[in-house]
Amino acid sequence: MSFSLDDLPLRDDLRGLTPYGAPQKKVPVALNVNENTHPVPADVARDIVASIAEALHEVNRYPDREFTALREALAAYLGHGVTPEQIWAANGSNEVIQQLLQAFGGPGRSVLGFPPTYSMHSIITVGTGSTWVEGRRDEGFGISPETAVAEIERVRPDIVFFCGPNNPTGTPLDLATVEAAYDATDGIVFVDEAYAEFMPPGQPTALTLLEGRPRLVVSRTMSKAFAFAGARVGYLAAHPAVADALRLVRLPYHLSSLTQAAAVAALRHADEMLAMVDDIRGQRDRIVRELAAMGYEPWPTWSNFVLFGGVGDPSDVFERLLERGIIVRDLGIPGHLRVSAGTEAETTAFLDALRDIRLSS
Repeated sequence: MSFSLDDLPLRDDLRGLTPYGAPQKKVPVALNVNENTHPVPADVARDIVASIAEALHEVNRYPDREFTALREALAAYLGHGVTPEQIWAANGSNEVIQQLLQAFGGPGRSVLGFPPTYSMHSIITVGTGSTWVEGRRDEGFGISPETAVAEIERVRPDIVFFCGPNNPTGTPLDLATVEAAYDATDGIVFVDEAYAEFMPPGQPTALTLLEGRPRLVVSRTMSKAFAFAGARVGYLAAHPAVADALRLVRLPYHLSSLTQAAAVAALRHADEMLAMVDDIRGQRDRIVRELAAMGYEPWPTWSNFVLFGGVGDPSDVFERLLERGIIVRDLGIPGHLRVSAGTEAETTAFLDALRDIRLSS
């Protein structure tokens, strides 16, 4: 007798849903999930390996439940007066988001987001039994303070989600919008800053708004700028009371001692790791220039990727690039594709292939 997911006593609100589905294909040039495609520098890798080897001597014991050394290292890295007590970390920023929603969301509570935005925001919201409500954006994918306040007054959400720079559009997030949203709600205001390191140098982040705003939460990740996507380290900065709330829902010893050791070691080399960011910004800006020269319509971006329009048949272009060993992202936005900024060689391969496809169409 056949048996499937439909035959299990699954929660009703999960029936018919599909899991996160970014394609995982082994191709020479993978530019579809906004990874940092630069490898970790050899000397940094050696230090990380040595730190993991040292941690292995006590791997028979549970890890530091409070990940003290990592919180201290992350606070020092962030600056802006952030203290270790304001830091919370988990296995990727997705787990940080999940814990936040477990603590402040749940059945009967709503989350306001502004699509198109990071798809996991809505997926994790639903997974925690919270209600996801879509807000509108302004033209050009922006969110003005007026628009944010109007949507908050319409929805009266328990949590408001922003993404700045926004994924998948690369759009900047005006800090005035965050301030206005905070003043318009008694709930949590969450700002996902996964791509903050790719913003223009000196550009202020939502971290500068934390003082005096105990319901404001700003998340970061080591996946992008630190080339640490496979290590799964995400974190947030907020009032220490937010960390107290997350302690109520986190699994015991949720960050392994090996993860903690690897992340602390990487943070010791922050300057060297972040040197890659300048190169990625350069390739991103090159993509914008050359796509425009080809007749496409790239959107302004402060991230490590470019969303571009003017694509007559996104599915066809996606498949034709894939035939050439290059994978980008088809997000279902009509007439658009998204490409991550890779190394110079990867960027060249993408641009040359797209140029060929354009000329042959």
